Amino acid sequence: MIKFIYAPSFLKQLKKIEPSLKEEILEKIDLFENEKNHEYLKVHKLHGKFSGCFSFSVNYKIRIVFQYMSKDEVAILSVGDHDSYR
Repeated sequence: MIKFIYAPSFLKQLKKIEPSLKEEILEKIDLFENEKNHEYLKVHKLHGKFSGCFSFSVNYKIRIVFQYMSKDEVAILSVGDHDSYR
């Protein structure tokens, strides 16, 4: 079972999101817990200033950026559209 650590930046961004999308974000985080869903979520490694981080899709527009802290621990860093990568 994966333990999630939610960065303050993620929690701040999540508060600003409309409730229906917030629910979808939390559902996708639950799906992420099972590695079999990683292909469906389009988990991929990031480059540049986000080197060492990964991302997965919530929907066509919204992404979650995270980092593996250990095999069983993941830090959720941010949520937003592709502009959050800048």
